[in-house]
Amino acid sequence: VVTSFLGAALFIVSGLGLIDIIFENKGGFLGRIMGLLEIPFGYTASIIISLVLLIAAVLITFNASIKFKKVETEKLAEPAREAPDNEPEEAAITEPEPPIANPAAVAKMDKIKIADDFPMPPARKSPVRAKTYANYIVPPLTLLKTSVEKPTSGDLRANANIIKRTLESFGIAVEMGEINIGPKVTRYTLKPAEGVKISKILTLNQDLALALAAHPIRIEAPIPGKSLVGIEVPNKSAAVVRLGSLMAYPDFKESGPLAFILGRGVSGEPVMADLEKMPHLMVAGSTGSGKSVSIHALLVSLLYKNSPDTLRLALIDPKRVELSIYGGVPHLISPVITDGKKAIGLFRWTIKEMEHRYEILLEAGARDIGSYNQKSETALPYIVLVVDELADLMAAYGREIESSVVRLAQMARATGIHLVVSTQRPSVEVITGLIKANITARIALQVASQVDSRTILDMAGAEKLLGGGDMLFISSDFSKPKRIQGAYISEEEIRSVAEFIEKNNDTVEEYSFSGDSGNSPVGFAGDSDGDEASDELFQEAVRVVTESKKASASLLQRRLSIGYARAARLLDIMEGKGIIGPGEGAKPREVFINQENSDIN
Repeated sequence: VVTSFLGAALFIVSGLGLIDIIFENKGGFLGRIMGLLEIPFGYTASIIISLVLLIAAVLITFNASIKFKKVETEKLAEPAREAPDNEPEEAAITEPEPPIANPAAVAKMDKIKIADDFPMPPARKSPVRAKTYANYIVPPLTLLKTSVEKPTSGDLRANANIIKRTLESFGIAVEMGEINIGPKVTRYTLKPAEGVKISKILTLNQDLALALAAHPIRIEAPIPGKSLVGIEVPNKSAAVVRLGSLMAYPDFKESGPLAFILGRGVSGEPVMADLEKMPHLMVAGSTGSGKSVSIHALLVSLLYKNSPDTLRLALIDPKRVELSIYGGVPHLISPVITDGKKAIGLFRWTIKEMEHRYEILLEAGARDIGSYNQKSETALPYIVLVVDELADLMAAYGREIESSVVRLAQMARATGIHLVVSTQRPSVEVITGLIKANITARIALQVASQVDSRTILDMAGAEKLLGGGDMLFISSDFSKPKRIQGAYISEEEIRSVAEFIEKNNDTVEEYSFSGDSGNSPVGFAGDSDGDEASDELFQEAVRVVTESKKASASLLQRRLSIGYARAARLLDIMEGKGIIGPGEGAKPREVFINQENSDIN
């Protein structure tokens, strides 16, 4: 108030002085006093001094500043601008902010990092064409959808303030860090003050969920490789992670033959894994959690990276509907197996193949399949055995299936044989201690209880997942489970890839596994009924071989609708009668007769 009166007095005196100088003795007594400035400074300078005092009096009276007035003028001149969509609305916070003790901590909260910003895959400079190598035509990536969606995470700054105030109300001082927006959750990072126990933060899970009106919340303390605590809050709307958008990245193209796509991490970064390093994988989760989609993403990734010469697949599908879509691809060792007894036969055959491969490695002086393939002219293909539902097999043939899985898991890595087993019933009867001890790489999707999570991961956490591909992945590469949003591939995309491979790739010559075509056990994947040497079937097999000018078990399987074991025995009979030559690894068998002389008894 005093300042305003002084400003008003200065305004009157300087105004009267300006009048007295300009109009000569018209400013009264006060004006005459100010008019004395004209004697030492002159006419022009005294006018300028009076104007400056007049402006200063106005500013003092109204408690304003030149800088403030200038900014306000510029704001009035500028057109109204809309705030960007990704900036939080300050108006949403109606309650007053608490006093800020550490301005630097709040300034750091303004750094909202949208990790990787869900980038599109690298732009293609030329039209996409199907690649070919080793007589195998790889399906083009255009068969897969590559759209990149962005999630909606709400008001990030308001949520960060809520987390900070909630923890402070319980006596926990924290400094907020960066915010990472993932496909399904947003992770808020914070650094506790010195002397704060991490266990105190972990006990406030439900309190934070109540304050944020979000459930479930997962607290990761500490974040691996950082001295920070992460609080993962579900997004208001999730983003779908497409398999095709991740397969376009150069890192996947340059990876090993058994590399496959998992999805995107909490920070939005692509996550891949290598089955060769695992060397076996278990996938478990409740119904509808995304277990089958994860298996499909693995299989499609392997089909894009391998020809039948480098990879063979053995598929066991007790549910009969999930893996049958791959029935026509040339990578299969046998038709997709849906019967439990035939599944046992396949496990026995795989164990014999493993033992025989060890004999080959011993003779060649090779340590594993990689070093053997570098030395040998005839390479051994990798074998991936996929079991879509282990619980069904364990219920019927528990002891035998468990012993087979454990033996393969313990010994099969060096021979290039890898297991992928999945189950929707993560109980100790299915995932036994022996199986879990020998399969260290595991994917846990959403489960019903903490007990199921401990059965899979030996720790809690999977019960707080959101479903729809939200997973925890643990392997020897990670000290703690890594949260990933699994890659999604639709049934239409899977069918397109499988049909392309089947139509554009001929039936491959049957690989004589380990140089012994009779190595497969009886009843492994075929029909053991009937007389395989009957004239009708034998003559039909000879006719197929002579017409196609090549002899392979897979050819007979497709043409005669028989199983692998029966087709292999028919080939042995034809070899004994001198119709075809012996098997020589991956090389095709010779056909010694023509179509005119095919009627042989």
